[in-house]
Amino acid sequence: MRLNKELWLAFIGAVLITGIYAVVTLLTGGIPAASDLFGHVLGILGFLLMLMTETLYSLRKRTRSARWGRMSDWLQFHIFTGLVGPFMVFLHTSWKFNGLAGAATLLTVIVVISGFIGRYIYTRIPRTADGIELDTALGGAQATAIANARRLMALWHTIHIPIGMALFTAAFVHLVGALYYATLLK
Repeated sequence: MRLNKELWLAFIGAVLITGIYAVVTLLTGGIPAASDLFGHVLGILGFLLMLMTETLYSLRKRTRSARWGRMSDWLQFHIFTGLVGPFMVFLHTSWKFNGLAGAATLLTVIVVISGFIGRYIYTRIPRTADGIELDTALGGAQATAIANARRLMALWHTIHIPIGMALFTAAFVHLVGALYYATLLK
């Protein structure tokens, strides 16, 4: 059984962030507002982690000639930031899920769940440490299972990527709106 280092690190990160959130909640006597300094820090850092999740791993996948580390390490980074960033953004909401921010939160949950599904499918296809699929000469049931996993992975991409793009569009519009209405109009 493979050690899922990125999942454990994401869990530890979430526990630490939850601890800080609990301390802030105790010190302020209530749930931190999304518009307060702490809420903004959570939202901005979470969004930056999510942006790194989306862009850096995708860039590395598309530039196989560049030697920027192993694809397996980049996938672990993608999974870590794809869990910790959304968790921070979730805490940023102050448990309010209205309007565009609520839609962005829902899209975030869908993308994270979809990511777990994609990770599961990804592990069903034999690969090198650089993430390149191996063409193994297997017979019978194993070959069929790998072919099915490849088809599922292709289908998964056609769902996961557009939802991720919708998420970032909604998040960007939320960010611009928050800056405009909460900052520039004051």
